[in-house]
Amino acid sequence: MSKRLLRSGLIVSTMTLVSRVLGLVRDVVVANLMGAGAAADVFFFANKIPNFLRRLFAEGAFSQAFVPVLTEYHASGDMDKTRHLIARASGTLGVIVSIVTLLGVLGSGVVTALFGAGWFIDWLNDGPSAPKFELASLLLKITFPYLWFITFVALSGAILNTLGKFAVSSFTPVFLNVAIIGCAWFLAPQLAQPEIGLAIGVFLGGLIQFLFQLPFLYKEGMLVKPKWGWRDPGVVKIRTLMIPALFGVSVSQINLLFDTFIASFLATGSISWLYYSDRLLEFPLGLFGIAIATVILPALSRKHVDQSPEQFSHTMDWGVRMVLLLGVPAMLGLMVLAKPMLMVLFMRGEFSPTDVEQASLSLLAYASGLLNFMMIKVLAPGYYARQDTKTPVRYGIIAMVTNMVFNAIFAYFYGYIGLAMATALSALVNAGLLYRGLHRGGIYRISKETLRFVAKLALAGAAMVGGLLAVLPAMAQWLEWTLVMRVIWLAGLIGAGALVYLVAVVVLGVRPRHLRAAS
Repeated sequence: MSKRLLRSGLIVSTMTLVSRVLGLVRDVVVANLMGAGAAADVFFFANKIPNFLRRLFAEGAFSQAFVPVLTEYHASGDMDKTRHLIARASGTLGVIVSIVTLLGVLGSGVVTALFGAGWFIDWLNDGPSAPKFELASLLLKITFPYLWFITFVALSGAILNTLGKFAVSSFTPVFLNVAIIGCAWFLAPQLAQPEIGLAIGVFLGGLIQFLFQLPFLYKEGMLVKPKWGWRDPGVVKIRTLMIPALFGVSVSQINLLFDTFIASFLATGSISWLYYSDRLLEFPLGLFGIAIATVILPALSRKHVDQSPEQFSHTMDWGVRMVLLLGVPAMLGLMVLAKPMLMVLFMRGEFSPTDVEQASLSLLAYASGLLNFMMIKVLAPGYYARQDTKTPVRYGIIAMVTNMVFNAIFAYFYGYIGLAMATALSALVNAGLLYRGLHRGGIYRISKETLRFVAKLALAGAAMVGGLLAVLPAMAQWLEWTLVMRVIWLAGLIGAGALVYLVAVVVLGVRPRHLRAAS
């Protein structure tokens, strides 16, 4: 099992790496085009709203509820029954998301007023941010249909993942990045408002992703005609699991939206600085955390169906070890190399050294919570695979309230940096509660061997940080260098840090068997 999980994890990580690299290229292009000014703030806002809803209707709550039920149907061996479930689930979800999408397009002004209250208030009073409200309302009309496309992309991806076809769904996001990059290069420069071209890129990216997965579903015999099935037993089971998960699995996204709401009252650039720092955080989170979570959910679901509690716990332990092995150097590396990374990736065109300085501060705050974000991705499937979506909801409510309290406190003293700090701390609360629930229920407990494993990783991480700080050039030197020199130095530092970490891990006694023993 561990070899199969590791192979699946490598496939997902490889495909995700391609997507994330292109995602960074996309952000580089956007930063060069718009920097961190008012137009960038508005575009990121208009892109964030449908992405938040995507987490609810698509790969977030829906997938967490759909995959365990689909696994149960698929395990029965009755393909007609499985296809019937897919038809009813897709038809029911399709009607709901179509209504939501239509309301979002028609009511874009209301949505903007709700989540960009600072801009709306300025619009009412003819303030300086009034144009932001009008532009955001327009861009939302273009980006909102992305929600409809990506919902069915997530549905087909969940089906393919359950069948063990992880590469397709992991590679699909590449097309969104390609579409945005293409529009940024060829369409946006031709428009008086380049941000409109980027919004069109989001729309096209969703459409292309949707069309890309259809042939693969057809090949697997799972491309069925959607049908309404609100009272279908399988759909009832999915929506019963999904309704509480709508909140629980999307706590981090709700927190980010709340950050956006507060940031609309802060200085111009705050939303952009948070966005660019969050994008760097999302790279290792998607590459490692989400990739591992993607492959263990179907595996955990099978263990639950097979009534194998010991193997269920072993699979959980494997996931925890993997995210820690990869997450520790990623977190520490982001913190130590925050400014050099932002310089190399974004400091050109409209993105200034001041933007690098401001974004690096929020990146430090976000990065401090990376391990907790990754642990949530691995611990939450321990509940969803057992078709328990209510418990994570309780924890999610606590985490969200905690985030709001932290937001109110830290934003007052530290501005947008405080918003990132609050998000990181709320992730710690969420991860802690998830583990405590699994521990108390006797479902999963970190073994002594894993604790020793963690201690070794911490020492290896400390060695890596020490080595990087010893050779890291001063920021004044980075500013004087050409882009080529910055790239060379950054690549060298990342490579050296990875080498030090790997050598330290081996010296401390970590071996491949430590990653197999848990499975």
